[in-house]
Amino acid sequence: MTTTLSLHPPSARLRLSEQSFQDGSARRIDGAWWPRSYDLTAELPGLLARLPHRWGQISSVLVNGAMWSLSGDGTRIEDQGVHLRRTDLPRAEHTICLLAPGYGRWDLLVVPPAATEAEAERLMETATADAPLAGRTA
Repeated sequence: MTTTLSLHPPSARLRLSEQSFQDGSARRIDGAWWPRSYDLTAELPGLLARLPHRWGQISSVLVNGAMWSLSGDGTRIEDQGVHLRRTDLPRAEHTICLLAPGYGRWDLLVVPPAATEAEAERLMETATADAPLAGRTA
């Protein structure tokens, strides 16, 4: 089962896998996010506001440095400091990693902002399908 959290109806901008809510599930991708731009400081507050409370307070975010526009190394969201980090690893090119001390780590597929609604829906559905990762096709 897939849980969809809507940022701006009618199109869903965040979709989380139901498996990401279960303890002990080993997934490489916990959901998919379709931001409106690659300006992380502008997009991050909306994303964090829609995450499940059980994920805890996100304190650190890791993104691909070449893909995202960042101003500084942190931002304040509802009086909470969030450390922004960059990586140049090719395997992290289309993901965002969210870390919450004492709660865990969650990796979201980032759907390109320029994607059409149909493309975004297909990518988000594929990323959050409950089928085992080994059985998925790209």
